[in-house]
Amino acid sequence: MAQISGNLLYTAFILYLIGTAFFGGAIRAKKSSKAAKIGISITILGFLAQLGYFITRWIAGGHAPVSNLFEFTTFFGMMLVLAFIVIYFIYKTSTLGVFTLPIALLLIAYASMFPRDIAPLIPALQSHWLAIHVSTVALGVAILSVSFAAGLIYLVKVVDYTKKGKKTFSLELTLYTLICFLGFIFLSIGFGAAGYQAEFSYIDKKGADANVEYHLPALVGPHEGELLTDGRMDALVSLPAYVNTLKLNTVIWSLFAGLLLYGLFRLILRKPIGQALKPAVKKVNLELVDEISYRAVTIGFPVFTLGGLIFAAIWAQIAWTRYWAWDPKEVWALITWLFYAAYLHLRLSKGWEGEKSAWLTLIGFAIILFNLIGVNLIIAGLHSYAM
Repeated sequence: MAQISGNLLYTAFILYLIGTAFFGGAIRAKKSSKAAKIGISITILGFLAQLGYFITRWIAGGHAPVSNLFEFTTFFGMMLVLAFIVIYFIYKTSTLGVFTLPIALLLIAYASMFPRDIAPLIPALQSHWLAIHVSTVALGVAILSVSFAAGLIYLVKVVDYTKKGKKTFSLELTLYTLICFLGFIFLSIGFGAAGYQAEFSYIDKKGADANVEYHLPALVGPHEGELLTDGRMDALVSLPAYVNTLKLNTVIWSLFAGLLLYGLFRLILRKPIGQALKPAVKKVNLELVDEISYRAVTIGFPVFTLGGLIFAAIWAQIAWTRYWAWDPKEVWALITWLFYAAYLHLRLSKGWEGEKSAWLTLIGFAIILFNLIGVNLIIAGLHSYAM
């Protein structure tokens, strides 16, 4: 069953890739073409394949497959595709598919670099609230991520690259961040194919002896770490015990790889990436894209409120006998909620529409990514089991 699940996820990935290509063909056509219909049909097939992956993995593991970083991120990608499908049938905007589906592809590919073994749940997770809380959070942030895709489309069209400044820099920084996902994927595949691993002994935050295995060269090493594997590079820097150096090392390598890939793309395109994307948004109706972005937030915000605050508090009371403990994941969930509450306030009360609103969606997505990557991979807390 686990093998079937993996094959279905791979099938979904391929179908999303093909769907993206058809949406790309649709935006180049002078009139509404069959390409868009084929694109959305293939995307729906991909979603059904990924739904099959989710169900078969659930059957194989005996619990909802949302208990670790691989499972949550793939589910996040699936919910992002679902949100896109619903919004597409409302607005019929092919350009949204060209920007949204690649984000889902990056999420699935990123998730696949983490351990995929089906493991039994720890006691804190053995509750039906696991599926309720985590799935609702994933759906909420997926809908909010559609607002990011729409905001990105808006900014790619309106930002003037003939005038260098904060806007062009910020837009390129956003695109560089997405490219870092590709960098991590290529690194993991490359070092994995080479069979790289380096084991360190270290002193953990409780003062006990422990071992850790690196699959990328150690730029940052564990507290009082000692290299145990001959022929491997020793850590350049040793950090305090409260830092998850294994995951931080992954993030640093991803940033470096993203920088190299970004430079390569700039060399090939001979222009900023945002400027190279402008032909893809040439026919975009800015008012429509702005409305999509806003509607996505108005739907995603209450869903995230349910999953990230209300259901999370209920589950925390059941699992840890308290509703709130200032755990890093809880804090950043609150920050995410406060940001989108501020977004709605600025939009409705201060008239922040159009470009201002689009910039806010980019900031919101950056917070979502930090919650997914920074909090999960670097900051230790009660949610560390999700790694």
